[in-house]
Amino acid sequence: MGYLRELVLADPNQKIVLEEYLQAIDTGIERVARLEAKMFELLEGWEWKEVADALMAFKGFQEVAAMIIISELGDLTRFQHPRQLMVFLGLVPSEDSTGTRRRQGAITKCGNSHARWLLIESAQAYRNTPKVSANLSKRQAGQSQAVKELSWRAQIRLSGRYRRLKLRGKRENKVIVAVARELCAFIWELHQLMRDALPASAQTQRNS
Repeated sequence: MGYLRELVLADPNQKIVLEEYLQAIDTGIERVARLEAKMFELLEGWEWKEVADALMAFKGFQEVAAMIIISELGDLTRFQHPRQLMVFLGLVPSEDSTGTRRRQGAITKCGNSHARWLLIESAQAYRNTPKVSANLSKRQAGQSQAVKELSWRAQIRLSGRYRRLKLRGKRENKVIVAVARELCAFIWELHQLMRDALPASAQTQRNS
């Protein structure tokens, strides 16, 4: 931003237009910072905090991503199998079958588009070599060994999945969607692991 403000332009009017754009960006950044600060404040008293903290032990999930995924999807133990969650999010391939012919197409994109988009964004973190970074280690502090092991298993599985699909020549967007689809299964498994930590309201709704 500082570099752009120091640019010397041929026409002074261009400088005014550029500054207007830069101020709009500054306003957007400040707005995001205010909203994130409010989310962090709400997280401390949120009934889903324990589950959110466990999800943040996964690569690709910090406060904002974890809170959005949990608030959008709620109690995932209502799905008897992770495949049902994948279908719910529209991350499974569409199918056109007639007789003995079976043809799969693009993902269905049914269900919650916001949660699907965020999962695809989070899945991109698994392009890199498995590693527990300093930031991830800090987020895992206080978590059970079972949560940490599940997080590490997710890294090994999803990073390997990404590499194998890339070696087969698959396009980047298809590879990331495939990783996001499998990431659903690990999040579903995490909810199974955290059953006792689910809010009373979620448990009541599931049992009703």
